[in-house]
Amino acid sequence: MTGENNYSGKNIKVLEGLEAVRQRPAMYIGSTDIRGLHHLVYEIVDNSIDEALAGYCSNIVITIKSDGSCRIDDDGRGIPVDAMSGQKGKSALEVVLTVLHAGGKFDKNTYQVSGGLHGVGVSVVNALSTFLHAEVYREGYIYEMDFERGAVVQPMTSRVNATKKEHGTIITFKPDGRIFDSVVFDYDILLHRMRELAFLNSGISITLIDERSGDTDTFCYEGGIAEFVSYLTKEKNPIHPDVIYLNTEDIENKVEVEVGLQYTSAYTETVLTFVNSVNTREGGTHLEGFRSALTRTINTTARKNNIIKDPKFALQGNDVREGLNAVISIKIAEPQFEGQTKMRLGNSNVKGIVDSLVYQSLSEYFEEHPKVIRAIVEKAVSAAKAREAARKARELARRKGTLDSGGLPGKLADCSEKDPSKSEIYIVEGDSAGGSAKQGRSRLFQAILPLKGKILNVEKARLDKVLKNEEIQTLITAIGSGIGEEFDIDRARYHRIIIMTDADVDGAHICTLLLTFFYRNMPELIENGYIYIAQPPLFRVARGRTERYVYTEDEMRKVVDEFGEKGTSVQRYKGLGEMNAEQLWTTTMDPSRRVLKQVMIEDAAYANEIFEKLMGDNVDARREFIRRHATEVTNLDV
Repeated sequence: MTGENNYSGKNIKVLEGLEAVRQRPAMYIGSTDIRGLHHLVYEIVDNSIDEALAGYCSNIVITIKSDGSCRIDDDGRGIPVDAMSGQKGKSALEVVLTVLHAGGKFDKNTYQVSGGLHGVGVSVVNALSTFLHAEVYREGYIYEMDFERGAVVQPMTSRVNATKKEHGTIITFKPDGRIFDSVVFDYDILLHRMRELAFLNSGISITLIDERSGDTDTFCYEGGIAEFVSYLTKEKNPIHPDVIYLNTEDIENKVEVEVGLQYTSAYTETVLTFVNSVNTREGGTHLEGFRSALTRTINTTARKNNIIKDPKFALQGNDVREGLNAVISIKIAEPQFEGQTKMRLGNSNVKGIVDSLVYQSLSEYFEEHPKVIRAIVEKAVSAAKAREAARKARELARRKGTLDSGGLPGKLADCSEKDPSKSEIYIVEGDSAGGSAKQGRSRLFQAILPLKGKILNVEKARLDKVLKNEEIQTLITAIGSGIGEEFDIDRARYHRIIIMTDADVDGAHICTLLLTFFYRNMPELIENGYIYIAQPPLFRVARGRTERYVYTEDEMRKVVDEFGEKGTSVQRYKGLGEMNAEQLWTTTMDPSRRVLKQVMIEDAAYANEIFEKLMGDNVDARREFIRRHATEVTNLDV
């Protein structure tokens, strides 16, 4: 190795100001993909929500501007603008926007509870934006300041406030295309997060405006979390009429717990968790405490009321959570989030506090509502029987060798690479396309699994029935991670699981069925970024020896115009089987040229809602969804 003996202080680099953020953005916002892009908006809005939690803000307006920038306007107190001691005479506004770990969240007086604790939110947004314009309305004046990529380009100025806006902060920023994969804000992604925040903060008005399309939505919910749960279950079949709402507090530890829950006849569980209005997608100690309390309360109350008579029988966590829809929101003075993106709560004492508070409040509710606890227990007992049937189905499958990872399915053409991070599997529709894929693939790292027909719709089936489906058994065995309680992502044999189906209605349906299976039974594969959808071309446009593969009708027309209509042929691919092995490799499987879409869960509540609409029992809801979105669907052969 060269250079070892020359390692000295000259090799140590100190990054000044916000330079570190621009060099390692993922450390601060999680990623530079579409999720990280929208996280910028959330960082600013979270500051407005903190003002609302402190009792100083009641209106927040988010505007996606026609130039691609975003404007967040609140009527809070306004960021302080006075000069700060020890900061070379800089204003508090400049310090907050340019210095990491600067903010009003570090003492316990300015904000009793807060989602932004690290003091890096707005300064990180500033660092990752081509420009940021700040307006502060305070004490009869408007204070303004401009930045480019975190650097001051216009020092703070002030003028007399002649507007109707008396107090508040307006931040306008445009994400930096040098940092992000895309700088185009998605209205729907922001819509669902803003609705979520309005549910969590009852009485606060949040408006989202899109100047590009003219869309606008305003959310304000007086019912808060109870109304949130009703929204989650509006198209399901609740087994008890009213949402169970609990609001309790541990005064000594300054922890407030709000829970809303309702059971439906579905087989899936939807639980959303929040800390100081921040969505903790990966849960944490508050979720652990809630789950523990729920299982304990239901078992204890069921025995006490003689609903469960067998003293040796106990419902397990998965049993009591079947069909559960719940929102857990806690307010805490000093939350310890794991990572800047705040995906998981780590406070160790919160688990016991939430467990105790929920157990006490839920026990009282069940005592006052015996019909509700009886309905819940009956469903949980049914789930327990299905769990036992699923266990027997797994054992039977193992005896037959179908779920034994040591005996891979015969139809699987495996790859020679044994490192999962370097391996990928194509789940292909039909034997014909599977044959072409097997011939065209790189045997080193690409495995092929052809599936016959359409797999079971798992949205309408318990796990015991799912495990009896032959194609699903084959899929589980090929992936190798197991399923249900035995799932272990470390056993997954491929880190790229690619769904490759025909570009027609049947292909779209098969793709949706597979996504439903992964979302309901192996969500960790999606959360870890293992699931992809292949994008085979729709057309081959050729003239002489020149050919081009395109993916939309618009692209096809442009290429035809480029080639000239005379002498140009257009081939429409209705199925993967129409391509030979070489064409399939060139267009859809060659890593240097293919197009893959990675499947992500940006909004858990919205994802759950879509799967229930498309794959559940509510036909009217599905029909309405299709009617509303019919104009967006193209390139489908009906």
